[in-house]
Amino acid sequence: MCEQWQMQSPCARASWNLKMTKMETQILVIPFPTQGHLNPMLQLSRRLASKGLKVTLVCTNSSLKSNSNISSIDFKFISDGFDSELNSETFDEYIRCLRAIFPQNLARFVESSKNLGCPFKFMVYDSGMPWMLDVARDLGMDGAPFFTQSCAVNAVYYHLNQGTLNLKAPDSEGCSVLLPSLPLMERKDLPTFVYETESHKSLRELILNKLVNIHEPNWILVNSFDKLEEEVVHWMSNHCRIKAVGPTVPSKYMDKRLENDTDYGLTLFKPKTDTCKTWLDLKELNSVVYVSFGSLAALAEEQMEEIAWGLKRSNTFFLWVVRESESAKLPKNFCEETVEKGLVVSWSPQLEVLAHKSVGCFMTHCGWNSTLEALSLGVPVVAMPQWTDQTTNAKYIEDVWQVGVRVRVNEKGIVTREEIEGCIREVMEGERSEDFRRNSEKWKQLAKEAVDEGGSSDKNLEEFVAAINVFKTRSNIDPMKGVMQTN
Repeated sequence: MCEQWQMQSPCARASWNLKMTKMETQILVIPFPTQGHLNPMLQLSRRLASKGLKVTLVCTNSSLKSNSNISSIDFKFISDGFDSELNSETFDEYIRCLRAIFPQNLARFVESSKNLGCPFKFMVYDSGMPWMLDVARDLGMDGAPFFTQSCAVNAVYYHLNQGTLNLKAPDSEGCSVLLPSLPLMERKDLPTFVYETESHKSLRELILNKLVNIHEPNWILVNSFDKLEEEVVHWMSNHCRIKAVGPTVPSKYMDKRLENDTDYGLTLFKPKTDTCKTWLDLKELNSVVYVSFGSLAALAEEQMEEIAWGLKRSNTFFLWVVRESESAKLPKNFCEETVEKGLVVSWSPQLEVLAHKSVGCFMTHCGWNSTLEALSLGVPVVAMPQWTDQTTNAKYIEDVWQVGVRVRVNEKGIVTREEIEGCIREVMEGERSEDFRRNSEKWKQLAKEAVDEGGSSDKNLEEFVAAINVFKTRSNIDPMKGVMQTN
């Protein structure tokens, strides 16, 4: 947009700049560069753009390269200075680049945009980068973090940061914790980083530090909605300035108010859309179990075998997403042996699959995006959490929202084929199956109400946008000088 502005005549520039001043407020949106964080940030951007803000979503050069052809928002790729492959061994170096080099390059872009008559007034940044609040303020803007995990998980981390979470027996399966506004939780229900302190240390530090400056922002956005986590949203709002603005699911599946908002628009893998749709169209109502463990989970070969034979034993139609990197873990000849009942694909259009009338159950790792999608589309769940926040999400799926069951692991930490078969049967055809469907439908309607006109999340976004529009940029600050001082 600013490049087009630069090519215009001085008179046209002046006219255009006056129009911009009256009609548009420019903001930056800075996601953490992984799939699970990009998607909700992109959807939030679309919602903000629909309310009159001019949104520029910034991705780093080492992040996802995608079809960023979405007319309602602008995209800007800014280098984070990291050229290696991002993995557990290079994670520390990546975070150093993200903290030191990325803000400098961002400052140059902000200053250039300002000089072209396109000043940014506000920054929405991923909560995993709390240092971006100082960066925003040094650049003459204000900032708000966007939390892409549940409010319940954030509350647990809040207590951990405040020193009010005390696990007397962290290695004991029998220990339990009761925190304000949260249900009684055993060790297995807490986010794994609460008690697993030696593994994935860098990632653990990054996640726990999200709340290091939680009392400083004037606005804190959360990907949830009030009625979904009513008690904990109320409790957290008494301790910090949070507003629930979710679920960040494309409008096609929610309120249908945003044109062409049919999917996330960003994906790591190419979905087998036609294959999935053709197969599902031939199945009866609520007859299919959809199985997917997200874009990152890497299960042990033994666990993959147990899932495979559990699906076969259930004698239920199943659509199973197995990424190409995981396909070698499938039992030999499994696809051939189950061809009459199952379809295995490398990736799927998950929203379309969950919305399909034939899908009656979602077997998931309980990542927050997948959890919100299941709730928003009204699909009962078999919860099979792996780590981090997924365990807490599974607790809520089973005991709070009551939309499904959670698998139990054996003494080796494996979910057996018998357990998988039993859980699938319980959700699909058991005594509580109708209760699960009824509860799922309830949360589906409440999710739609939240984002629809006048709903709780819609009102919170309206208030947020109104506050941004009256915010005055601090033009007397030298952006480059300010950012250099933060490093």
